[in-house]
Amino acid sequence: MKFRVERDVLAEAVAWAARSLPARPSVPVLAGLLLTAQDGSLALSGFDYEVSARVELEAEVEESGTVLVSGRLLNDISRNLPNRPVEISTDGQRVSVVCGSSRFTLPTLPVDEYPSLPQMPSATGTVAGEVFATAVSQAAVAAGRDDTLPVLTGVRVEIEGDRITLAATDRYRFAVRELLWKPEQPDISAVALVPARTLQDIAKSLGSGDTVSIALASGGAGEGLIGFEGAGRRTTTRLLEGEFPKFRSLFPKSEDFSAVAAVQTQPFLEALKRVSLVAERNTPVRLNFEQGVLTLEAGSGDDAQATERIDADLEGDDISIAFNPGYLEEGLKAVDAAFAQLSFTTPTKPALLSGKPALDAEADEAYQYLIMPVRLSG
Repeated sequence: MKFRVERDVLAEAVAWAARSLPARPSVPVLAGLLLTAQDGSLALSGFDYEVSARVELEAEVEESGTVLVSGRLLNDISRNLPNRPVEISTDGQRVSVVCGSSRFTLPTLPVDEYPSLPQMPSATGTVAGEVFATAVSQAAVAAGRDDTLPVLTGVRVEIEGDRITLAATDRYRFAVRELLWKPEQPDISAVALVPARTLQDIAKSLGSGDTVSIALASGGAGEGLIGFEGAGRRTTTRLLEGEFPKFRSLFPKSEDFSAVAAVQTQPFLEALKRVSLVAERNTPVRLNFEQGVLTLEAGSGDDAQATERIDADLEGDDISIAFNPGYLEEGLKAVDAAFAQLSFTTPTKPALLSGKPALDAEADEAYQYLIMPVRLSG
């Protein structure tokens, strides 16, 4: 095998393909990156039995061939090479990497022991890359991080016709984002539970492209997998199993609200961060809403205390409620709007957070973040 490719192109492709390689592989070959050169193109592939990644790029191929080398080592080398064309070739059981006056010789791993990449399910539809990346980040913020409860570490992907619903929860908050897409079949209906960390990584890496193709198998080849493709990159991940909590009945209806408050998101975030400085681990920040003003408080007794007041628009009854400051901060960042709207039923029941572009505008119901309050003693 022998080919030549631009340094920047190679470095970016290797970094992407190697990003999901296991740090401690169960078998040595899973730490490898598979390089396949043929017909003017180079394909780089990685697979750890859970996530597969494949990227194709143009290359000057002098001799076709396939080789398996350490992905992390090739990644470190390629991003530190001088800005010159890179020539990679094989010589027996070694791989030579030459760039300008830099030369590296790497051992190969046995290609015949490398597992076959899973078959990509047939495409289900496409969505705009930037929309997909934003939607995933908004939903995944609420996903659990406790691997002993694997169902809660996933994002539920519901597909109904031209609408996708992404939902995630860690039992203390629930994030739901709806978006439109272009399905291959107008009456499609499918559900998948995708590992949140993997989905975030995929969305971030493919979101810069114009469109992302989503492929979800409903039976046969590719069962138990979901695939994503965009900008010459293709990745699959194995789905999680288990019953995701039924969430739609948890979200209160507008007629149930006793108070609705609107606050400028950025000043709210900044005040929350300042007041949270004195909030000890697992202690809440208290929010007191009155007409025209929101008072944030943290700390009590002999501990450090903080108070800050900011403008707020309140419709309905005055309300005092407390939240985990980290969960509230993540929700405010996720709404991605000029104003944050908090809708309340009672101080002991979950509050609904959404965004709105202006004070007199309707809240954007495409993204909703349900957050449990912290019960205050006394």
